[in-house]
Amino acid sequence: MLRKIFNSYSHRARAKRTKIFHSLFTLNGSTKVLDLGGHDGELIMTMGIDKKNIYVGDFDLVALEKARQRGLNIVVLDESGTIPCQKNEYDIIFSNSVIEHVTVDKEDMYKIKTNREFREAAWKRQKFFADQIREKSDKYYVQTPYKYFIIESHSWLPFVIVFLPRQLQILTIKFFNKFWPKKTSPDWNLLTVKDMKKLFPDARIIREKSFFLTKSLIAVKN
Repeated sequence: MLRKIFNSYSHRARAKRTKIFHSLFTLNGSTKVLDLGGHDGELIMTMGIDKKNIYVGDFDLVALEKARQRGLNIVVLDESGTIPCQKNEYDIIFSNSVIEHVTVDKEDMYKIKTNREFREAAWKRQKFFADQIREKSDKYYVQTPYKYFIIESHSWLPFVIVFLPRQLQILTIKFFNKFWPKKTSPDWNLLTVKDMKKLFPDARIIREKSFFLTKSLIAVKN
């Protein structure tokens, strides 16, 4: 039941985000959009963009094969965070709920013991990721869940989980993963408005609202 409620909520949120995207950018028959970290292309296909103009970038080859089977163009990335393209090769770089996962190597995820150590390591990679987007395109749309929304989007737990000490946060996630309908890994470093302004100083930061509260942040340069 809980999963059905959250899935319905997520579907409405995606529809709303599609409207926001199209209100910000004018697309024509040749507008090329790179979905950075787009996995198998499932989400970008809901954004009302012509399939022939969608380029899904990811390092997961299995996911990219699914995207290719859906008729999308694929771009193989490596885990360095470098975007393999020339300046403005793509008209728009699109990224949805990705930058918060650009943090540490998976094998180090459970080794880091403090919030400060994890955030410092994550920030370096998030900064490089953001710099690559800004360097490679004059137009971009980067969405990420807001750190202090009442429900943490990766775990579906109350937002107090973001304040827990790193080791306790990991234990809490492991405990709820045993039975909770939403399972997650503690690889996310959620961002604030101040963080997004630092990462994207040339962008406008849009606050996406839900229940009159900021649910997610979108850095837009258009």
